[in-house]
Amino acid sequence: MTLFDRLPDAVTEVFGEDATAEQAYDLLTVDVPPAAWITALETARSTLGCTYFDWLSAVDEPGTGFRVCAHVAALPSAGCGVRRLLLRTTVPHEAPVLPTAIGVYAGAAWHERETHEMFGVVFEDHPNLVPLLLPENFEGHPLRKDFVLAARVAKAWPGAKEPGESDHGGPKRRTMLPPGVPDPNEWGPLKGQLPPAPSRPARRTRTAGDATPGSAPEAPAPRPRRSRSASQGSASQREPGARETRDAPWHNAQETRPPARPDNPTPDNGGDQE
Repeated sequence: MTLFDRLPDAVTEVFGEDATAEQAYDLLTVDVPPAAWITALETARSTLGCTYFDWLSAVDEPGTGFRVCAHVAALPSAGCGVRRLLLRTTVPHEAPVLPTAIGVYAGAAWHERETHEMFGVVFEDHPNLVPLLLPENFEGHPLRKDFVLAARVAKAWPGAKEPGESDHGGPKRRTMLPPGVPDPNEWGPLKGQLPPAPSRPARRTRTAGDATPGSAPEAPAPRPRRSRSASQGSASQREPGARETRDAPWHNAQETRPPARPDNPTPDNGGDQE
């Protein structure tokens, strides 16, 4: 059994007393304090054999701080498959500072640049901590939870696609703001110029017998349909001005004998019998 196989039970022995670990879906996750960040990376590379650096990024956890994560892996060797390790540490929002990991994993250079411009985490001793993806003179860090989406203040989300906003005369419903979009009356060029939003009326508790507001009244019971025979047909099938006829003679209870034809005499119509 290798040292990697002893984790997460031996996490304090490998990463220190303040480290915690858990394993799920073939991924070992180890949390260490910021002061042990570089030491944990060195342990992962040298002691556990995680020589493959995959990625480094961060997550903004409101009320906690920025959780910086580094995903590394030990390549298959000696009959063992790929073993994955996720190292994490949390820095406060007020002072998001960590030492750079370039000395341990050189491939972390541009990952730290991206994390710096997206979250504002400062990696000390980084040789070139300049913007990687954002344009010059961009202000703020767009992946922070408190970042204001200024473009949505100038153009209401989702544009002129809501009912009543495209000049079609339809009713306008209450516009909902997505996360990160401030109230235009509190931030932006129209600050303090818009009327206050109307308060929503209190909802009244209804009973089962109350009708729903705006619902149509109950329709009267339909009139019973008049039964007709097949010979009479429906009212729409009669010609204009035609009078309604009674049932055909053969519908009567007493059977009626049809009249005899002249070319076919019978004893009933006075013909001669053969």
